[in-house]
Amino acid sequence: MFFVLSKTIGIALLPTNFLIGIGVLGLLLLLTRFASAGRALVVLAILLLALCGFSPLGNALLYPLESRFPAWDASRGAPDGIVILGGPIDSDVSAARETPVVRSAADRIIAGAALARKYPNARIVFTGGSPNLISNDAREADYAAMVFDSLGIERSRLIFERRSRNTFENAEFSKAVAAPKPGERWLLVTSAYHMPRAIGLFRKAGFAVEPYPVDWHLGGPADLIAFSPLAADGLALTDLAMREWIGLIAYRLTGKTGDLLPGPSRD
Repeated sequence: MFFVLSKTIGIALLPTNFLIGIGVLGLLLLLTRFASAGRALVVLAILLLALCGFSPLGNALLYPLESRFPAWDASRGAPDGIVILGGPIDSDVSAARETPVVRSAADRIIAGAALARKYPNARIVFTGGSPNLISNDAREADYAAMVFDSLGIERSRLIFERRSRNTFENAEFSKAVAAPKPGERWLLVTSAYHMPRAIGLFRKAGFAVEPYPVDWHLGGPADLIAFSPLAADGLALTDLAMREWIGLIAYRLTGKTGDLLPGPSRD
């Protein structure tokens, strides 16, 4: 049920979808005796879409997520294993084209492959199934295997988890297939904005991982006052950030994480 709600209500609450919905409702009300309310909703939707599209709002929402965890400190030595979260590969388009198609967050795979080469004794887990509410048998992990093959990473080192549909299942299923032993050190590779939610879920699952953030969208505090020349870019960042905040709130309210905004370990 949680998965279904995240793919319906959760998507509907994203700023772009929500504000377009308000605008459409306003247009419909123009045809009724509530025309004045309809005009107000249309104007409100346009103004808020402009705010989300051109202002630094998306940056301000994304910055505390991306800056929550520092870059990984390699001085502590080689890790025993590396978990790479899925998301970059569109499994449906890959299936249609019969080749891996990377749509976003490619840094997860690039960094994962670089780490695999740097630490040849580390085990590698790639976790990613299908995030679609109605899915076929196309799974991201299957096409990730083709990518890692092409990058020269030995298949014997790789474990592909293909059942997970969201980050909660990434954590649960990754722990099951990795079977980490006490004292082992595992890295978690995912986008910087996504790291707080991912770390919270892995901690709750009892899988101790060290954050290895990648795929930053912001360069630093200066972006907090940077306006976007393209509304589409600003809307995309606002939707991206709000999706994470909605996920953080939902997971905390349902007890799937122990903190609203998980941060670095106090160890």
